[in-house]
Amino acid sequence: MDFKDEIKLFGDKVEKLKNQIQTEEATKNAFIMPFIKVLGYDVFDPFEVMPEFIADIGIKKGEKVDYAILKEGKPSILIECKHWGESLDPHNSQLFRYFHTTTAKFGLLSNGIIYRFYTDLTEQNKMDDKPFFEFNVTDIKDNQIEELKKFHKSYFNLENIQTTASELKYMNELKTLINIEFQNPSEGLIKLFTKQIYRGMLTSKIVEQFGALTRKSIQQYINDLITDRLKSALKKENDTEPADAEKETATTNAEEKGALIETTEEEKEGYMIVKTILRQKIKAARIAYRDAQSYFAILLDDNNRKTICRLYFNGSRKYIGTFDEQKKETRTEMMTVDDIFKFEEILHKTVDWYDAEKSAGKLIQTLEQ
Repeated sequence: MDFKDEIKLFGDKVEKLKNQIQTEEATKNAFIMPFIKVLGYDVFDPFEVMPEFIADIGIKKGEKVDYAILKEGKPSILIECKHWGESLDPHNSQLFRYFHTTTAKFGLLSNGIIYRFYTDLTEQNKMDDKPFFEFNVTDIKDNQIEELKKFHKSYFNLENIQTTASELKYMNELKTLINIEFQNPSEGLIKLFTKQIYRGMLTSKIVEQFGALTRKSIQQYINDLITDRLKSALKKENDTEPADAEKETATTNAEEKGALIETTEEEKEGYMIVKTILRQKIKAARIAYRDAQSYFAILLDDNNRKTICRLYFNGSRKYIGTFDEQKKETRTEMMTVDDIFKFEEILHKTVDWYDAEKSAGKLIQTLEQ
């Protein structure tokens, strides 16, 4: 399982368990420690992860950080934890105090759901007030996963992260600003736009009038942009469907002519393996199969256009047919039925694609109403 799948499965687990977690200590055990493990560190090795790391502050001795991830015996990341139901806003000052007393270059403040990464971009050895990277693990985006991956033990490189930290910080602040402006355009933005299309004097009444027009225009532009992109994605999908439909029609015609089809025990076993692999992602009832003369198809929602994979077990060799985002099939030889387990990642991605297409279709219908 690759890092992307691991972190998404972890996020799903957090969402399911959070209401059972009653204390800060339980949050550490159920969420923070597993998160550190996903980053590739051995939480039971004190040479890698030190719990209750001592960070003396001036005359105050024995001050402790919840965890420190160590590199060559020195702290590289300090981690301060709170209960998952707590807001993180009042608590960065505690991490701030610890930061400058150690050699760590990164601070992580988390309640097991929200993760905020800090460093010293403004002043060396003094932690910034604002995080340069923040995400919600239960709703983490693909681009955020790529940034988080840089903190994985296998990829951790101080210089690389510091190089992108500044860019991330200002991009996050810009995105926040853009979001605010799009939701409620400021007078400055309204005037900037109005001056370019209105030639008269900008009275308060004109600014007010164009304020409402600006808000509507921004919202309409966003809706049009989303609709165009989704339509483009669905058009690409539909362009590939005729070939698939022809294949399915040919198979159906063959069956109608009386072709003898026998579902073997090996095909049933293969179906159960695929079902086992996918049950951690979707309900088992959504996985169906249809046997044809030349292959055994495993489908999502019993839909011929949503083929998860095909098993070719009727010849002297065994093959599995898997599909990419453009529904192009790739056949791979297998030695045994158990080799299907090796295709866990691609099977998960195939189901994700189909569900994303379904959601896209619903969103287009909503926007067009």
